[in-house]
Amino acid sequence: MANKYFSLASQSGHVLAYYNLAQMHAQGTGMLRSCPTAVELFKNVAERGRWGELLMQAHSDFRSRRYDESFVEYALLAELGYEVAQSNAAFLLDRGEVPMFTKEDALARALLYWGRAAVQGYSAAQVKLGDYYYYGLGTPVDYEVAAAHYQLASEQQHNAQAMFNLGYMHERGLGMQRDAHLAKRLYDRAAETSIDARVPVALALLKLQLVVGLESLQEYLLQTPLYNAVDLNSTVGSNWDLYLITALAAVLGGIVYFRRPQLPQ
Repeated sequence: MANKYFSLASQSGHVLAYYNLAQMHAQGTGMLRSCPTAVELFKNVAERGRWGELLMQAHSDFRSRRYDESFVEYALLAELGYEVAQSNAAFLLDRGEVPMFTKEDALARALLYWGRAAVQGYSAAQVKLGDYYYYGLGTPVDYEVAAAHYQLASEQQHNAQAMFNLGYMHERGLGMQRDAHLAKRLYDRAAETSIDARVPVALALLKLQLVVGLESLQEYLLQTPLYNAVDLNSTVGSNWDLYLITALAAVLGGIVYFRRPQLPQ
């Protein structure tokens, strides 16, 4: 019964309720003992102390474009374990808003902060880690590590962006075995997870179908003089798929434009 009422009170932000719930989880009073849950609840209590006022000051400095001051405050709170401070410090470094660091040093530090935020369960930070390893920002390019971070964000937090990125890597065979069927499955999952992903997924699926069709045609014409005419890697370049999806997006935009409701004359 105490667990029920403490849970209800904690939903209203009652700090003492969080503390008592943490104690019950830590000691296994009236429930199965769970140290991870207790740690999370104790952390919630600790972050509500008076030192949390510095978080509001950091936000105020950011809104006032005092980025150096904002970063220093976020960095201090990040060392205290505030996930939002870790993410915001990484964000400022990522955008190049902290002139006290060189670009390379800023990206390396941002990678560190994204990593700390990801450990605390922030899925966007997990995706950012994947991006940094994919593009080689603050670290050498490593497709396998990038895919591992996308996989974590996809499986643990059901992040649509991570699913889409994994689909693209499977489509291209970057850091993993090339698999068009698995790429399609991941694209579909991204569209099911987020409405915002539906248009990019539709374009990606259309491009995937065209790629599979062209590859089948290449295999058929492999022994004929027409092979080089459809070998897009040699005629257009290795990034021809990006050009294709840009063209498809332009076509889709044109269709939407011309099919929009017309104003009465």
